[in-house]
Amino acid sequence: MRSARSVTILAASAASILALTVVGLGLPTQAQEASPAKAPPVAAPVNPLSESVAAVVNDDIISSYDLMQRMRLLMVTSGMQPTQENLPQLEQEALRSLIDEHVQMQELRRVEKDQKTTIISTDKEVEEQIQDIARGNNMTGEQLTQSLAAQGVGIDTWKAQIRADSSWQAWISGRYGSRLRIGDDQIKAFERRQSEAASKPQYQVSEVFIDASRVGGMEIAENGAKQLITQMQQGAPFPAVARQFSASPTAANGGDAGWIGPGEMPPQVDAALEQLRPGQLSAPIPVRDGVYIIYLREKRSGAKTALVDLKQIAVALPKDAPQPQVDAAAKLLAELKPKITSCETLEATAGKVDGVVAGDLGEAEITDLAPAFQEAANSLKVGQISDPIRTDAGLHLIAVCGKRQSGAQAPTRDQIENRLRGQQLALISKRYLRDLRNSATIETR
Repeated sequence: MRSARSVTILAASAASILALTVVGLGLPTQAQEASPAKAPPVAAPVNPLSESVAAVVNDDIISSYDLMQRMRLLMVTSGMQPTQENLPQLEQEALRSLIDEHVQMQELRRVEKDQKTTIISTDKEVEEQIQDIARGNNMTGEQLTQSLAAQGVGIDTWKAQIRADSSWQAWISGRYGSRLRIGDDQIKAFERRQSEAASKPQYQVSEVFIDASRVGGMEIAENGAKQLITQMQQGAPFPAVARQFSASPTAANGGDAGWIGPGEMPPQVDAALEQLRPGQLSAPIPVRDGVYIIYLREKRSGAKTALVDLKQIAVALPKDAPQPQVDAAAKLLAELKPKITSCETLEATAGKVDGVVAGDLGEAEITDLAPAFQEAANSLKVGQISDPIRTDAGLHLIAVCGKRQSGAQAPTRDQIENRLRGQQLALISKRYLRDLRNSATIETR
């Protein structure tokens, strides 16, 4: 339980936060105009002598001053305006992030000591990241620091957040990244899903996901989502809010999930996307383990022209070939089919069999194919081979080596691999941190 003295200090600090005017860092004019009070931009700091303990993480203390500083940083970097309604949410998010960072840094220090190595970002590396962020905002590092200070945020508060995040991500990537193996089957499965979805509507979305288990339950998650939506409607930039509040791996990219198709997200999200128009923000979307907020940036109809990349194995037969000759050719192809393991080895494998020819038919629109080939091209998935198909020229096995929709820019193999690797690393990081929290002694007051 939080002590009465702690509550008094937090209430006083919250009042000073309400007096802050959110300016700088490229926040929209609308967000600035929505400020509830035009008080001086620098709020009175909490008296260090009256600080209380907000939480204890193992042997580390999080003070009420640390908590208030993090709340201010959350508001400045997300563009949120402080109100009586959202202050509890800001406080909870600030405390959760501070607890997570203390748990992470304790683990990194332990690993450094055990392995006699350096993992935690140095002062120089943190400063370089600040300079990069400043350049992204068309500012110098000094201007950015002054902007934070003008809003009551100490630079050490921001540096601590940057150091913890960069160090943790580097540790997870370094420890597990080299061990991850993205197999051909995973890449092909991704390509197959992309191909199957290409004829359906595509949505370019940004997302915020609030993890119910992290915030204390679905009711809290839904209420938090409503507060964030209100703030974004009043001008808080979606990417900035996503970076600070989203539990999705896309948070690092400002919530940008790119182009998605039906089935890539929970059914509740798919249903909401069907109702949204480009430029619209969704209402909170409850799912099994949390709540989504979706911003639909663009929408496109599924491409109508399907392209297919085919290879074939054939036995030449005249149109009027006797049935025993046709049956013999069919048996030959049926015995050959199981030996074809991929499009890449098709021609070499078929070349070892007398009376069989193989070739690359290239890419064509399915509607331009012969009727017998159209059926196979439509029904087969990438990597599959048809049963023998009879035409006037002979008997054929058709291998589907690729499918796509005209006009759709399919991701490259490297892009698919990087995306799958990033998803797996994010899942590993989440589980690792969850286990650390569960084994830590955490007391909030």
